[in-house]
Amino acid sequence: MGKLDGRVVIVTGAARGQGEQEARLFTAEGARVLLADVLDDQGEALAKELGQRYVHLDVGREADWAAAVARAKEAYGRIDGLVNNAGILRFNSLLDTPLDEFMQVVQVNQVGCFLGIRTVAPEIAAAGGGTIVNTASYTAMTGMAAVGTYTATKHAVLGLTRVAAIELAPRGIRVNALCPGAIDTAMSNPSLLDPEADAEQTSRALDELYRRLVPLGRIGRPEEVARLALFLTSEDSSYVTGQPFVIDGGWLAGVAVI
Repeated sequence: MGKLDGRVVIVTGAARGQGEQEARLFTAEGARVLLADVLDDQGEALAKELGQRYVHLDVGREADWAAAVARAKEAYGRIDGLVNNAGILRFNSLLDTPLDEFMQVVQVNQVGCFLGIRTVAPEIAAAGGGTIVNTASYTAMTGMAAVGTYTATKHAVLGLTRVAAIELAPRGIRVNALCPGAIDTAMSNPSLLDPEADAEQTSRALDELYRRLVPLGRIGRPEEVARLALFLTSEDSSYVTGQPFVIDGGWLAGVAVI
């Protein structure tokens, strides 16, 4: 018996990375998953492989959220959970960040999370309660140079998580946040998406960096984040809400130096 048998969960940013692994694990644990992304070819292929459904979802657009909810209800009849995983990262110092870049990151990371909560929570409540898991970041708990916009949005996601947990508890909805550190995905290693880049060389350099930065001595795996998302979506965390869960190999503990 799976930990999510009978549950219907929407996972955003599900075409690759952490979202892909969440969709895979949730499927293995018995959930019916609506995979949502803007990477349609990858998302549709993965959904077909898993025997699930896919929907195009730009998380910063209200109309796309309404369509995703309609798709989930058409396919599965209800919604029991949401994983707000979709996000983007831009590297820049604050003083060099153009306003349009700042707003782009805000629209996806912060507005997308807000719209997800606002749109899906009533459906979860109507189904009798359930869970929302928001993907924040290690940077939601501290600061980090060169990713100021990303850091600001992830602080906001953590704030939204805490408020939503308070407001939605009477409706039977638990809301928690994942706070990953460096995870081995295309977001942490953009060379994986560049056919002209030496991805292997970049990966070796990153491995060396994280061996020095992270007490556990390595970068995290998206499968490890997925297991934490499963815990927060399942009944294993039935008395947990409004909390940030840091998964960073000990990075935030600050015991490692470059």
